[in-house]
Amino acid sequence: MKVAVVGAGAVGSSIVRELAGHGHEVLVIDEKPDAIGRADLRNSGWIVGDACDPAILREAELEQMDVMVAATGDDKVNLVVSIMARSEFGVPRTVGRVNNPKNEWMFDQAWGVDVAVSTPRLITALVEEAVEVGDVVRLLNLQSDRATLNAFTVPHGHTVIATTVGEVPWPQDATLVAILRDGMPIAPTRDDVIEAEDELFFLATGDGEHQLQVLFSR
Repeated sequence: MKVAVVGAGAVGSSIVRELAGHGHEVLVIDEKPDAIGRADLRNSGWIVGDACDPAILREAELEQMDVMVAATGDDKVNLVVSIMARSEFGVPRTVGRVNNPKNEWMFDQAWGVDVAVSTPRLITALVEEAVEVGDVVRLLNLQSDRATLNAFTVPHGHTVIATTVGEVPWPQDATLVAILRDGMPIAPTRDDVIEAEDELFFLATGDGEHQLQVLFSR
């Protein structure tokens, strides 16, 4: 997979290292020449320049990328780069970093963002997941808020314990995609039996998320 990462700060550098380590072809765009060392580009390409400049994106041959990640610390830059990547270069998938949660409402497909990742909101969700056993916790918004990734930790004594996945009346608009048990991920089948302290992960629409809350409140 060919990926362009805009921004070689701490977040962008980590993304670059992970993607390159997984064998993807990564190109980094950053306007600061000294960012190259921080990004650890031994296995990646790089361009020094302002990613808001269409000429820089043409130099990067953005139209050949499968994914563009806007990971700078400036929400305005991330939005501008995302909309140009989509509208001018036809990049199939874009990921935008949200630095200020107040700006989340703008990170949607109207601005060319397929997936918005808000670090503050993600940290909040992970904290809630750690302490709010028995509650449905939203971890991530996907596809411009039309779908969400949710987690539910099964508390002791809950009615779903000792039932199989196939026996639970899951909402139509929510799909159980994984079970985390004792730190090990399980791809759920209809015959898997749910246990106390299982972490259940769901992809859901807004309605499905609400229906999960109703289901688990019984």
